[in-house]
Amino acid sequence: MRTTLDLDDRLLAAAKRRAAERGTTLTAVVEEALAASLTRRPAARSAYQLKWKPHRGTLRPGVDVTDRDSLFEVMEGRR
Repeated sequence: MRTTLDLDDRLLAAAKRRAAERGTTLTAVVEEALAASLTRRPAARSAYQLKWKPHRGTLRPGVDVTDRDSLFEVMEGRR
C-alpha cells in the first residue's frame, strides 16, 4: 500500500542511513521499525504488596467509633 508520511528530517536521514548500511530499502526499515513498535509489550509490573504495620492504641473517652461524624469532630479538634 502506498501512503505519505511527514517525518522529521533527522529521523528520515537516520532511516535512510540505516537502509543503506543494511543494503535494503527505506520502506523495509520503516516497516520493521513500525512492526517492532506495535508488537512491543509494556514491561510487566510486579504486583503491589501492601505492608501492614499494626499499631497498638486506645480509644479516647467519649469517642463513639461507630459514629463517623463524632470521629471527624475529634480528629479535627472540634471536640
